[in-house]
Amino acid sequence: MTRKIDIFDTTLRDGEQSPGASMNTEEKLVVARQLLRLNVDVIEAGFPISSPGDFESVRRIAELAGDQAIVCGLTRAVEKDIDSAAEALKYAKRPRIHTGIGVSPSHLADKLRITEDECVERAVKCVKYAKKFVEDVQFYAEDAGRSDYNFLVRVIQAVVDAGATVVNIPDTTGYSLPEEFGRRIKYLMEGVNGIERVKVAVHCHNDLGMATALAMEGVRCGATQIECTINGLGERAGNTAMEEVVMAIKMHEYELDAATDINTREFCKASRLVSSITGMNVQANKAIVGANAFAHSSGIHQDGVLKKRDTYEIIDPADVGAGQSQIVLTARSGHAALKHRLEELGYTFEGEVLDQVYEAFLNMADKKKEVYDEDLESLINERERNENALYSLESVQISCGFPLTPTATLTLRDAEGAVTTACEYGTGPIDAVYKAVNKIVQVENDLSEFSVQSVTRGIDALGEVTVRVAAGDGDVYTGRGADGDIIVSSTKAYLNALNRLLADKRE
Repeated sequence: MTRKIDIFDTTLRDGEQSPGASMNTEEKLVVARQLLRLNVDVIEAGFPISSPGDFESVRRIAELAGDQAIVCGLTRAVEKDIDSAAEALKYAKRPRIHTGIGVSPSHLADKLRITEDECVERAVKCVKYAKKFVEDVQFYAEDAGRSDYNFLVRVIQAVVDAGATVVNIPDTTGYSLPEEFGRRIKYLMEGVNGIERVKVAVHCHNDLGMATALAMEGVRCGATQIECTINGLGERAGNTAMEEVVMAIKMHEYELDAATDINTREFCKASRLVSSITGMNVQANKAIVGANAFAHSSGIHQDGVLKKRDTYEIIDPADVGAGQSQIVLTARSGHAALKHRLEELGYTFEGEVLDQVYEAFLNMADKKKEVYDEDLESLINERERNENALYSLESVQISCGFPLTPTATLTLRDAEGAVTTACEYGTGPIDAVYKAVNKIVQVENDLSEFSVQSVTRGIDALGEVTVRVAAGDGDVYTGRGADGDIIVSSTKAYLNALNRLLADKRE
């Protein structure tokens, strides 16, 4: 039978301790509602003795959760802390008091300044005192990751005998290697009498970037509860990220003989919510919920994903609420990705025409970090504008600046393939370009309107220029041109208008 792994969320307690991530009571209630939608087993709602605000948060979340989740309040191994937690949890239908003490040589000697015997005595005393208020008591052995194996067994044995229902084995400083942490959990599973009657929890920090690996090794070696946070929020480098461990368990359910009851489709929503409330942005390459978690820019990867998603994705994006895979068009994208995206936009190109479009796409992509849909629309429009053009732009070069006179050197190709170059001065760079165009095209016109706007987002956005020119007989013609260079956009727009004028007059 598959082991049920409880998910203990401490976003509202340990997560909130992350510098700059504090939440008020109303914000905590918003997050708590999302945790209930995720179907977490335990919500650690706060540290009631620490402040009136935390006390109120625990009290209100306890009422909010009802039967849906256990609500937990943290305490030190101090009677007044436990009294405060018990009072905050008074109306909870499923209350849990989480109490404990440091057990590593460092904590005993430097922080607590007590002996091992005194530590065991305090541990037993706090568990027994908490049991007076609630049946469900969780004991944490702080800094267990750096504790002596045999002393840790001694402490855990004592609290199990005292009535603890959950024993929490934290790697408080993120110090352990996964294999060593697993050995520690296994040592406890084998060395503590009656441990099979309680839940064994792991609470791992990410100081060495291994929190998820540590938690997973803990589960593999017998742990049945994982303490974690949304987005891995928490002290210093953070905690185990809920979305990571839950999806890891889901991917390896049979090897681990383990499963959770988490509604994984709520992960992306939860991630965005916590990020919005705390102001702690999620890095783009964050596993599961990062902006790039299901994005592909390599041509090889894009081709594989388009043929069959799981060639490069082990998780269906929809399973975590991420919608669908993203094909990110860059200079590394291939024909397959471009063709796929163009078809989604309603354009179908094959063979030589596709090759031509792809070449134009690469020229654009070399100038931009990412090519967006608006860029592709602009590229196709530009291609259509040039397809039957009487004149097309071969090159344009500008020389300008204070105190220089703006000068444009421009080369056009006509419908027969003849190439002509002209050089002109102007009051500004665009005036110089347009005078050079007129020198070659030689058609009477008057520029009546000129406007420019960005086509896409970002500092490297394409600029689209719209011009209107009036022919000698008064007819007005509109031209558009788009490029990353405003001078090129302006030149293309003017040529487009003149080409339309010439074609109309020839008809």
